[in-house]
Amino acid sequence: MNRHTEENLEGWFSDPYGRHETRWLSGGKPTRLVRDCEVEGYDDQPDEPPTRSPVRIHNENVTTDSHDLRRADDAQREAEYEPGKALRRGTDYWDTTTAVP
Repeated sequence: MNRHTEENLEGWFSDPYGRHETRWLSGGKPTRLVRDCEVEGYDDQPDEPPTRSPVRIHNENVTTDSHDLRRADDAQREAEYEPGKALRRGTDYWDTTTAVP
């Protein structure tokens, strides 16, 4: 494998250290993200050099679009804008802040 190809490796590969079933490679370098029996976890790379060449893991269940992905902050994001609710909130606010003589 040439250096240019190795630098472009991104995705799940067999663990080059032989500790887990698969390890995520990014930019051709092993990361601490690992997977065993479809359970993901973290394991730092050992202080020793890899013992085998990584082999790409092809998974038929992986899609290339992002329709089923969620952002980590989805729960904190506000709901979609609804004009009726906005009008009601504005009216409620006005009622609580406006003194009637």
